[in-house]
Amino acid sequence: MAFKTPEEYIESIAGIKPRIFIAGKRIDDVTRHPNTRPGIDAVAKTYELALDPEHEELMTATSHLTSQKISRWNYVPRSIDDLVKRRQMNLLMSQTVGVCWPRCAGTQSLQVLESVTYAMHQKLGTEYNKRFNDYLRYIQENDLSANAVQTDAKGDRTKRPLNYDDPDLSVHVVERSDDGIIVRGAKVGPENPFAVHELIVFPPVMPLIKGEENYAVCFAIPAGTQGITYVCQSGPMEAERREAEDIGTLGSPVYGTAVSVLYVFDDVFVPWERVFMCGEIEFAEDLLTKFESIMNPLCACGCKVGFMDLIIGAAQTIAEYNGVAGAAHIRDKLTEMIRVRESLDVCGMAAVQNAKEDPSGSGVYFPDIMPGLMGNLICHYDLPQSILMAADVAGGSVVTYPSELELRNPETSQYVERFLRGVASVPTEDRMRMLKFLQHWTAGQETVRIWHGTYPPATTRLILYRQAEGSLEEKKKLAKKLAGIKES
Repeated sequence: MAFKTPEEYIESIAGIKPRIFIAGKRIDDVTRHPNTRPGIDAVAKTYELALDPEHEELMTATSHLTSQKISRWNYVPRSIDDLVKRRQMNLLMSQTVGVCWPRCAGTQSLQVLESVTYAMHQKLGTEYNKRFNDYLRYIQENDLSANAVQTDAKGDRTKRPLNYDDPDLSVHVVERSDDGIIVRGAKVGPENPFAVHELIVFPPVMPLIKGEENYAVCFAIPAGTQGITYVCQSGPMEAERREAEDIGTLGSPVYGTAVSVLYVFDDVFVPWERVFMCGEIEFAEDLLTKFESIMNPLCACGCKVGFMDLIIGAAQTIAEYNGVAGAAHIRDKLTEMIRVRESLDVCGMAAVQNAKEDPSGSGVYFPDIMPGLMGNLICHYDLPQSILMAADVAGGSVVTYPSELELRNPETSQYVERFLRGVASVPTEDRMRMLKFLQHWTAGQETVRIWHGTYPPATTRLILYRQAEGSLEEKKKLAKKLAGIKES
């Protein structure tokens, strides 16, 4: 099959024309807007790397459906080695672009749906697995990119979908016909939908109960489908990018920050061939658990490992620029950051190395969920502390420095050059750029995104306990035996 070049990918995205808004204005061309182009460039890198002979083995695979070489982003892992490569691919991408990219979650969606629709077919005799494989073949043959859309708008967090004051706070089915379904509602969060061809929409991130069948819906839809509206985030970094005279003065010049979105589905039609769950509430939790299983080693213990490489590298560099790299407290902070990085890496490797087929007969491999859960908790609690340490290493200048443009301003350049330089051998411009890069991580949106980018701690702890609950009786027996307590 033919792989898209980065240029062909960008041209295909330019033709989608979604209904999208940023900072109160509608965007006509997402390939040109300063807030949307960075996300497109990040996805374009996945296409570029797939054509690079140096990364061919990592970035491509052979489809089990067509026996053709395809992008690994559209491949469903069928062995431990596949999962190892899949995680390495995430690590390479995060080191290369330094930002979340939507194709990652899209790939996870393909894996989860291959498994869950197979289980539904085995138990219920549905056509969902056949539909999904037809869809997967379409994605593979056309080298398309996809993103997962999962998190609900929710509103009052004390209420379930069945009891929402506004039923549209989550996407749900409002009409069924011979041709398909009509859905309505809202989702939030997943980054850069304007940078992909397809959206894969999932039920709420919770086990569903009787009466919530209309919310147990999962489907795929082209990103530019009529009835979908995207309302994008617009924080300080997005505003800065819109106003920048030169993006080279920004902390991450090319790839920027990932742009999260409010997705509104206003009576959107979905044909049956693109529907992979519709009312089967008993399988909603299986989707959730499998997403957690794959997301943790790839995202919390994959992408975040690559991000830590960037943060550690920047902290070490600025310490050298400031002339304090040899100070004991600086070394201690960097050592702690390295500990966190390596802990995440080990959890991710353990998860994929202990992968198993799930369910039996499906051919789909999933990581061991327990090491991934532990890595997710490290990501939640230790990684933000590492980011604060990087800020401490850099010093207050990480948020108080003037713009690099002052170096080009004849009225201020002499002051900036004289008073804001570091060690004599380092150009002031280099020091300013590294401080701005660290500001991108330590004083921007990325820390909160890291915290919520995988499932939140409460959800992770709940799944961790549920996974361990079955082994508690055996652990009790071990303790009682050594304590001399006889079983009744």
